[in-house]
Amino acid sequence: MIKNDQKPIGAAYVRVSTNDQTELSPAAQLREIKNAANADGVLIPEEYIFIEEKGISGRRADNRKEFQRMISIAKSHPSPFQYLYLWKFSRFARNQEESVFYKSILRKKCGISIKSVSEPVMEGMFGRLIESIIEWFDEYYSINLSGEVTRGMTEKALRNGYQAAPCLGYRAVGEGKPFIIDEKEYEAVILIHQSFFNGMDLTSIAKEANNQGYCTKRGNPFDRRAVERILKNRFYEGTVTWNNISFQGAHEIRKEVTSVFQANQLRLKQEYRPKNRREVSACRHWASGLIVCGYCGAGLSYNAGSKTGHQSGYFQCWRYTKGLHKESCSISDKKAESLIIKSLQQVAANPAKGGEYIQIPSSLPYLEKKQLESALEKLRIKKHKIKAAYENGIDNLDEYRAGKERLLKLETELKNRLDSIEIENETSPRTIRSVCEILTDETISNEVKGRALRSVVKKIVYDKKNGEMNFIYYIQLP
Repeated sequence: MIKNDQKPIGAAYVRVSTNDQTELSPAAQLREIKNAANADGVLIPEEYIFIEEKGISGRRADNRKEFQRMISIAKSHPSPFQYLYLWKFSRFARNQEESVFYKSILRKKCGISIKSVSEPVMEGMFGRLIESIIEWFDEYYSINLSGEVTRGMTEKALRNGYQAAPCLGYRAVGEGKPFIIDEKEYEAVILIHQSFFNGMDLTSIAKEANNQGYCTKRGNPFDRRAVERILKNRFYEGTVTWNNISFQGAHEIRKEVTSVFQANQLRLKQEYRPKNRREVSACRHWASGLIVCGYCGAGLSYNAGSKTGHQSGYFQCWRYTKGLHKESCSISDKKAESLIIKSLQQVAANPAKGGEYIQIPSSLPYLEKKQLESALEKLRIKKHKIKAAYENGIDNLDEYRAGKERLLKLETELKNRLDSIEIENETSPRTIRSVCEILTDETISNEVKGRALRSVVKKIVYDKKNGEMNFIYYIQLP
């Protein structure tokens, strides 16, 4: 095919479908691709061989890392390869919309020819038509297969077959037979149900389970949520549930759990009080989010004293509260405030003392600015995508206009917020001394105090063992 001494460069994309048992292995696909490329006089270097992990679905392109890496390299100017070889067109995508979109990018914008080794089609309009028909059949096969699998699993569930992943304390034996007990794991299940029945709270149970060396089904330490899931799982009382289909299972259950199961469900309902949950965005204390645990580096969450039985509020490591590590790292809000203000006063008097310093690009609220800039960048990418969709015939003109107007409106809102941050920054505190004055003013809200403190402090590490706080400051502005 090619008469030149220097061969053109090609690439290979390989993906194996777990649903097709007769499909070639990745190595076999790659061998056939290289044979076809050699016959065409095309060289495929190792760095342009893209092989997905086994079992990755072709229904969505954003789930395929190697596919996205291939597209990213191909969009270089100019593209380092001119040909893309596949074993089948279905390896490229089983979603025809995505297939058309990405093939248009490769062919029209990158100048890359795409070839299916096992499904050769002629060049030109008729060849593209045949290729589209093949893609339609591939997508139909994928959708139909999904429906058949779901129907088969539903029928299996209606016949009391076991098919979900076994929960902690059980292991599967295959062929839809009842799960059997794993004695070591089931010890943790008994501990959790009996402890809760005897009055222990979820956090204490998680700590006790971790202390005794137990772990979750995935091998992780227990936390509150893991304990709660085990307490609520009806499988332990004999009920098997799959996709809203329930039946009384034939698997072994034990009285250590079944005798307390219903009582535990009643207690869980009584102690569930969603109305007491605060809004996530609420600023409960002006130091929230800045103080971290000296043991594990996790953030210290703030707890209001009036709601927890304490006389005053306090900070505590969230990993400790969920039972993920043993050492408590708590400090009262009054003591934390005193140490923070004392450090600010010392640094204001002598900047050379009091903490570690790091460079910050500007005095803007750094995190929010970066988030807004990131959101604007994502909007620019979306604008490019909807334009490409229109140019490739995926969207009509009305759909393109509606999408563009929506993105422009959101872009305006984000830019206005970014401008408002810059305006706020003109009056925001620029010195540690002014921040200290704001924190000691009782008439100023927590939100304003929090922004002021974050303008000069990056992080505060609380050393519970020595009762000290280590501060990391931004370089102080003049």
